Amino acid sequence: MSDALLWQPSAQRIQSAKLSAFKSMASRRWGLVLADYPALHAWSVNQPEQFWTSVWDFGQVKGERGSRVLINGERMPGAQWFPDARLNYAENVLRARTDNDAVVFWGEDKFKQRYTHDEVYRQVARLAAAMRAQGVVSGDRVAAYLPNLPETLFAMLAAASIGAIFTSASPDFGIQGVLDRFGQVEPKILIAADAYYYNGKTIDILDKVTAVAAQLPSLERVVIVPYVRQQSDLSQIRNALSYADFTEPFRSADKIEFTPLPFAHPLYIMYSSGTTGVPKCIVHCAGGVLLQHLKEHQLHGDVQPDDRLFYFTTCGWMMWNWLASGLASGATLLLYDGSPFVGRGKVLFDYADAEGMTHFGTSAKFIDAIAKIGLEPARSHKLTALRAMFSTGSPLVAESFEYVYRSIKQDLQLASISGGTDIISCFVLGNPTAPVWRGEIQCAGLGMAVAVFDEQGRPVVGEKGELVCTRPFPVMPIGFWNDADGRKYHAAYFNRFENIWCHGDFAEATAHGGFVIYGRSDATLNPGGVRIGTAEIYRQVEKLDEVVESLVVGQNWPPQDPNDVRVVLFVKLREELTLDEALVKRVKEVIRDNTTPRHVPAKILQVADIPRTKSGKIVELAVRNVVHGEAVKNIEALANPEALDHFRNRSELKD
Repeated sequence: MSDALLWQPSAQRIQSAKLSAFKSMASRRWGLVLADYPALHAWSVNQPEQFWTSVWDFGQVKGERGSRVLINGERMPGAQWFPDARLNYAENVLRARTDNDAVVFWGEDKFKQRYTHDEVYRQVARLAAAMRAQGVVSGDRVAAYLPNLPETLFAMLAAASIGAIFTSASPDFGIQGVLDRFGQVEPKILIAADAYYYNGKTIDILDKVTAVAAQLPSLERVVIVPYVRQQSDLSQIRNALSYADFTEPFRSADKIEFTPLPFAHPLYIMYSSGTTGVPKCIVHCAGGVLLQHLKEHQLHGDVQPDDRLFYFTTCGWMMWNWLASGLASGATLLLYDGSPFVGRGKVLFDYADAEGMTHFGTSAKFIDAIAKIGLEPARSHKLTALRAMFSTGSPLVAESFEYVYRSIKQDLQLASISGGTDIISCFVLGNPTAPVWRGEIQCAGLGMAVAVFDEQGRPVVGEKGELVCTRPFPVMPIGFWNDADGRKYHAAYFNRFENIWCHGDFAEATAHGGFVIYGRSDATLNPGGVRIGTAEIYRQVEKLDEVVESLVVGQNWPPQDPNDVRVVLFVKLREELTLDEALVKRVKEVIRDNTTPRHVPAKILQVADIPRTKSGKIVELAVRNVVHGEAVKNIEALANPEALDHFRNRSELKD
């Protein structure tokens, strides 16, 4: 918490904000006196039926709303939103049919494209017709193993127009990482790229696509997008066609048949980080995603028609899904794929100037990285149109707040935001009509009853605790795939506090009405701001015959930076074996080949035993505490507490 005021919106900016217009509309409609944001927020959580009806109307949702808004409004999970509604997410996203830019794409500095709203509509029409001809129906799964290309957006919208469920993974995932995800949801169609660019290099993925397709028996068609090469040999890929051959028979299609669907109809399957096994498959509904994103874009981000909305993201991160909804608010989407450090970190700012970017979204670690190399976009670029900068992925440190205002732009809403894949949106985020305080997220989201609880489940301000949400909200997951009785879903969020969503973030509510996030409460790794589930590493390491068991933690690195970690892997080997350079190399190779380069440990060390609870679970948090010289809580719960000595004062972890 800080008393350093970094930015204050002008009176004109407050007056012209869509949040101000919404507040005025709600006040008139419901006979309210909403003096400020706290009053607006209190109404939004205390009168959810009024609030979400207002969001539907303010966002001009296309569809039938129905008379009922909320059933079982005191149950979490169990609440039902707009049970009589019928809508189609894709119809709302594709509402514009103009010659203005809808999508602009940069593939590093090698490839550029742009599509008007009308062209996007026609591209989706062709792809949707091809999917229908392939036999895709409502409820089928369509999977994308793609870079952040326009075709990824087209595929999602085509699937959504039919009522199929879209799911995606970025092309840097290894074969096993993709199978761990798509293998659970059994897609009918897989759309993949031939290759992608990263930091000037071409990285071919057709071999990975071939292996993935061979191990997904549900696939009836594989469609290859020619991103890097015009033509590729697809003969080795089961049921494969090029994107052009798949859509060519439907070139004349110019009308989309949007299927009217219930509010709670599945739109996306997202994936948890896989901390306790294969990733959990989180199912999100079309109506909840649409309403929540309209609210966040327009009210919290002040996205206006014809604004230019950008977020640096891959298709394996929920920020891609969040960005895609920007079309429903009339924005132009600025897509980018590749390394953000092309041109010594300037390429994204080049993009901002070239395309009149109004909203710049990125990770906290990108901001930290360009600060460390001394980049000063305020000197090298104009950034005339830029009004807002969004940051997420990890906590944005106070020094990075200062850097943005000193070296990027002074008159800018810096909106650090936090939520996650679990809700495909935010719990806490920006407010275009409020000041920005150093190191603080501006506010709780409207309609989100966010609080910080202490260990006893009491709300606290100015103290660290668990970030929770105390009332239902429309973008809660429908549930988890293959979790018919809901036990996994309940265990993930509601075991800690009954009927309360416990998000797993260690946070603090501030006196300004803002929030500070200190990181995850669990053992999820976060090197460079990228969340990694420990089980994804275990499943690869323990394929090796030499490895009996392993345990991985994130070590704060450098030690004085509590907001970044390096991945440290401990291995218990078969008797009489010793960890040598050859085995270290093999371990790293198997992890890199089957997950992503981010998963590869910085250090791999041998231990004689792995500590575990009496029920047999390994205890990552206890080991992490020992590595950092901190006390271990609940040591009485360990079956073999003496094993912690193998991790204490390791000289290898001092450099």
